[in-house]
Parts: sequence; C-alpha cells; structure tokens
Amino acid sequence: MNTELTYQDATALAELIRTRKVSSVEVVQAHLDRIEAVDGKTNAVVTLADGALDAARAADETLAAGAAVGPLHGVPFTAKDSFDTAGVATQRGSPIFAGRVPETDATSVARMKQAGAILLGKTNLPEFSYWIESDNLLTGRTNNPWDLDRSPGGSSGGESAAIAAGMSPIGLGSDLSISLRGPAADTGIAALKATHGRVPMTGVWPREPRRDWHAGPLARSIRDLALAYSFLAGPDGADGFSDVPREFDAGLGNTPVRVGWLVDSGLGPTDTEVAATVRAAADALQNAGMRVDAVHIPALERDNPLDLWTRQHAMEMKPPVREVTAGHEDEMFTYSKTLLGTPDTPVADYVDAEEGVERLRDGFADYFQRYDLLLMPVTTFPAHAHGLTKITVDGQTVDAFHVSATTVPFNLTGLPALSMRFGTTSEGMPIGVQLVATWHAESTILCTAALLESRSPVRDLHPAI
Repeated sequence: MNTELTYQDATALAELIRTRKVSSVEVVQAHLDRIEAVDGKTNAVVTLADGALDAARAADETLAAGAAVGPLHGVPFTAKDSFDTAGVATQRGSPIFAGRVPETDATSVARMKQAGAILLGKTNLPEFSYWIESDNLLTGRTNNPWDLDRSPGGSSGGESAAIAAGMSPIGLGSDLSISLRGPAADTGIAALKATHGRVPMTGVWPREPRRDWHAGPLARSIRDLALAYSFLAGPDGADGFSDVPREFDAGLGNTPVRVGWLVDSGLGPTDTEVAATVRAAADALQNAGMRVDAVHIPALERDNPLDLWTRQHAMEMKPPVREVTAGHEDEMFTYSKTLLGTPDTPVADYVDAEEGVERLRDGFADYFQRYDLLLMPVTTFPAHAHGLTKITVDGQTVDAFHVSATTVPFNLTGLPALSMRFGTTSEGMPIGVQLVATWHAESTILCTAALLESRSPVRDLHPAI
C-alpha cells in the first residue's frame, strides 16, 4: 500500500500523473488498496465504482498519445451517496433505495469527470442526508478515523472520513445546515460551501428545502478546493437557483483584507479549545498584515439562526420524507420517524421565521459593508462520541444539534463559507475554523484560507489508522 500517494492532495497527484512520474493506474490502485486496508474500521466507502482501473488505464493512454487533458486527469475522487452516478448505485442511505442505479450523473459528478477525475466510489451518509451523524439502516455507521469511537459528522461524514483516512484525495458532498463544513472540521480536512446556487444541485437528492441545500468539494488542501470550485461552479441550465456566471466574483476589493472574528455573538456556548483556536487564527491573520477586529453581529443576537432553521424545516422537510417512506414505514431510520412525528410549525411561527431569515440577511449585508471576512468556529465543539443526544459545552448542557449553531446561519442566508483545520484538542482531535465572505466573494475566502493554511500550526498530520 503506497501511502506516499494516498496522502498527497489532488493537485499534487494530477501533476505527478501529468508529468508521468506516476501512472493513473498506480494512483487509483493505491487508493483501492487503502480502502481495502482501513475501510473495515471506518465504513466510509459504501460502494466501489466498477471500471475505475479501466478508466485509469485509458487516462494513461491518453497522456501517452499527447492529448490535452483536464486539471484532474487520472485522479480518483469519491462522492457522497446522495449524488447520482451513472451506472453506480446511489442508495441515499436507506433500504428504500437499495440497489438504485441512476442512468445519468449529477452535474457536479459530470464536471469532475470532465476535468479528468475518475470516480472511485460512493461514501456513507445519514438516511436521506438529514442528520449530523452518518448512520443508517442500509450501510451502517461511519467512524471517525482519528478516533473510531467518535463521529465524523454528518451528513457528508463518509466523504470526510474517506479523505481524512487517505482513501480518496478529493470528493463531493452536500450541505443543508452543517453537512460539508462540520464533517471537514471533525476529521481535519477542508470543505467549501460556496454561495447558494454557485454549484448546481441537479442530480443530488433530497432538494427540499431547495433554498438551503448546497453542493461542494471536500479535500485535503485549500488549493484543491479552489481548483474544484473553478470548474464545479456555474449554471447548468437545469437548477434555477444556479444563475450567476462562473466568472463573476465579488471578492478581493480591499487591501489589506478587513477581518472580523467572533466566538459567540448570541450563538450559545462554544468549547474553550475551539474558541482558543479561532483566536489563534485571528492572531495569525493579523500577523500576516490583515486588519483584524473582534466583532459582534447584532442580527445574530436578535434572531437565533438555529431556532429559525428548526421552525422552517419542521414543515419543509416533511413532504419529501413522507412521500418516499409511504408504504416503507418499517424501513425508516430514527431521524425520519422523529421528523414525521413532530408537530407542524404553526403558520404564524413559520412566517415569523421567514422574516427572521430576512433580518439575518440584512444584518450580514450591513456587516459586509465594513468587513471583507468573518472568522468564527465551524462547530461549537469537536468531534463527539457516537449517538449523543446531549452534550456539555463550556459548562452548559445543549442538544447535540447545537453543533450546527455556527454553520446554519450561512445556509439560511446563502453566504459562502469555508472550513479548514487550524488546531488540535488536548485529546488529539482536529479543530477547524470557518471563514465567511459576502455573497459571490469566493476568492476572498479561498485566498485568505490559503494564507492561513501556510501559517497553520498543524502540519501533515494523519490519523493513525
């Protein structure tokens, strides 16, 4: 098993293949060997794609013939099992969809392939992607490669675990409230939730509520996120929310970049080690010459985003779940049963939540008149033990879903947000920080994240699995 290849980032692998220092076959085989060696412990990869080695041989032949190639030519990738993959099972974490094989690729999968990447396999998720831990009745529970007794998060937890453990260099996930950024933080990798609509959701299920779902890349480096974003973004003519040209970017209008940072601002308790990591990242950016201020955002203090999200989604997520589970009630997992058993939000409360989201958008619009970037925690506490419903954070006991208190504001508002590792707990678990910019200012996030990555105290750490 060649771990020298399996812990390279996708950009490095593409360069090695393009310069013919290694073959695509060697790279794909190394990742298949890694899956065979460690996935029995993590249960991150739930389906292998037939023909990956054949595709790698064809990629090597294309290079040998001197043809032009894409930026990820011959590099393997994985995708969360909610993304349609032509000819490869997409089972959505449920026995109801066991054996389902789509005929076409999701737009983002197709764009990865157009860039030359080779689909290696599909990764685990919670039932229907609707929870903060990746567990379901069909393919079971995924374990965090840093500590198998802990969760890698949800709903893209299988994807984050696969990349962190060296089974995949880059992959695709989706995000309704935390599902790209939280799993990345829990496993020590990076993820980008671009502005809502930047990456089409075509071929990804579920879609409801469409205004909050995002698709995006997870990877081992910021440059990999930037590379993937460069071809994943842009309209596809099918997703009506994806209507901004790929080339448009509202970022990098000021030098130096103006950064505000916070660890609470009405969002509830935050783990002390997480808070200290955010402060360390703020210091690093200040030392790099950016203008950095501690801030508070009144809109976050007026309307609790997690409460707004819960009141909206108690109604909006029910119809698709009720539709697909009708007649399959004995195949439902815990979350679906809980969701369908909760009372609908009264109309007046639902409307109030809608108005609260509008106030939240206005509050961030005001904030980004004065700052280019917001730095804050990704998750309110590091990766937790499996199956927790309550957890004590900085002396307060909160519901486990509180972990998303610091991510859900940016699903409600559609703002772009990035998760990256910048610290380590006293128990050796990764800690991430979150960077947020104004709408369509992905360049500000990616450039600042690359700078922060270069100054990170965390260097080349991999789980001992």
